[in-house]
Amino acid sequence: MTHTSHNSPVMPGASRRTFLRNVGITGGAGAMFATMGALGLAPTAQAASREPAFHAPSRSDFTLKGKAAAEVVIVGGGIAGLTTAYELGKAGYDCTILEARSRTGGRNFTVRGGDSTTDTYGNQQTAHFSDGQYMNAGPGRIPQWMVTLDYCRELDVPIEVFTNVNANAYIFNEKAGMKAPVRYRTAKADVYGYVAELLSKANDMGALDRRITAEDQERLLEFLKDFGDIGDSLAYTGSPRRGYRIDPAAAGTPGEELGSVPSASEVFASGVGRYFAFEFEYDQAMLMFQPVGGMDRIPAALTRAIGERRIRTGAAVTEITDTAHGVTVTYTQSGRTRSIEADYCIAALPPNILAKTAHNLGPAVQSALEACKPSSAGKIGLEYKSRWWESDHRIYGGITETDMDLSHIWYPSYGHQGKRGTIIGYYNTGSNADAYAALTPRDREARAIAQGVKIHGDKYRTELATSFSHHWRQTPYLEASWHSLSQGPDAPAFAPLNQAAGRVYFAGDYLSYADAWQHGAFTSARKAVTALHTRVLA
Repeated sequence: MTHTSHNSPVMPGASRRTFLRNVGITGGAGAMFATMGALGLAPTAQAASREPAFHAPSRSDFTLKGKAAAEVVIVGGGIAGLTTAYELGKAGYDCTILEARSRTGGRNFTVRGGDSTTDTYGNQQTAHFSDGQYMNAGPGRIPQWMVTLDYCRELDVPIEVFTNVNANAYIFNEKAGMKAPVRYRTAKADVYGYVAELLSKANDMGALDRRITAEDQERLLEFLKDFGDIGDSLAYTGSPRRGYRIDPAAAGTPGEELGSVPSASEVFASGVGRYFAFEFEYDQAMLMFQPVGGMDRIPAALTRAIGERRIRTGAAVTEITDTAHGVTVTYTQSGRTRSIEADYCIAALPPNILAKTAHNLGPAVQSALEACKPSSAGKIGLEYKSRWWESDHRIYGGITETDMDLSHIWYPSYGHQGKRGTIIGYYNTGSNADAYAALTPRDREARAIAQGVKIHGDKYRTELATSFSHHWRQTPYLEASWHSLSQGPDAPAFAPLNQAAGRVYFAGDYLSYADAWQHGAFTSARKAVTALHTRVLA
């Protein structure tokens, strides 16, 4: 049986094609696409840009069904756990969150002055950032398409632009033989210029004759002239896009362009072109955002909305037992062993931690948890007594890229032109993060500063006020920055985690296609909430 919407006209396929062809002739492509959307043949802008609809549970659901909300214990107070309690709370579920650490938020951790940590190596640190200065040790940016921004709106968390790409930031590939850093804009102009020149020459030599028509080759050539700024000569000899040694100013100062254009061989050998694809990625393209005052404004708002009385911090879960009529969770708090019973449990712990927690959920669940491989990442926050990168280098936010083991330098996207500022002196992953984690905090700072000086000069050292470093593989009760799931969360190996194990459900960014993003935790929590609520209503 074919189902048709009452809101869409019904016509056979041939008639639809004729109708659409006539619309296209008279109204153009835009009118035809809009008409296709009305017929259900093309996605509307709204439908194309949103995830599958989520309907939050509500108290009225139970009124209509004659049912009652259940008791739910949530293991883990990160974004997934908090979201679960927040959404279930809208329908009156009695939720209790057990969080092993002294704070909520999980890997959403904003470090401010006075915050203290001890890593698994025994390194103790207390942050000495001045008022208004902070570092986001975990997530630091939010793409505009992610539901994270929807929660910021709903929870009244103000946001501001996070500058993910800045033409004035630097690229410095020391291992590739670069002797000095080059501006991002300069590197891009050179790479695009030479790519345009080479492709235009290939076009001129007939190498594309079998690929595209002569008319399309002319269109391509016009595009390349602008793309690489190569003009009618079709040769790249430099461009104002590279930047200026003396900026244009008043009459008599037309500006002096950068000289010494490197050869194509030098540009490609430097490896600078490897970074440009980053800004095209769906989850990295501008605009991006951050909460005003620090990323932890999000879990703080969730915590307030849930109610702190429902959250037990310092509660390290030791066992999860599924029974015929509910779930019993055992935990330690303040040196005492306690337990809590509920109708259902949502396990929102990192899978590597959950795999080390006793349970009776079966070998398939255990194997799936063990197959989630933890990854490493680390950051160091460097607070400076002046914002010299703005005054001396004209860098307002953005990221400097390098092949050194510090990997990335982030410039703050807040507090512009203030007296002080905090740079992320390294954001590295994998073996680079592990190498830094093995050092003492003082040695991490020294190593990061020594490399940063190669890019920014002496002020990178002399203006330093304080630092704080954080590594996720060495963070108790988390021990991972994110997780790698072979073949993705829908692979058969992870099926046991995408469904209930008795009365226990699972949630976390690792069970999403946006692992390492809060969006993944939010959407995974929504999936678990929907499944549990549907079950209770049934």
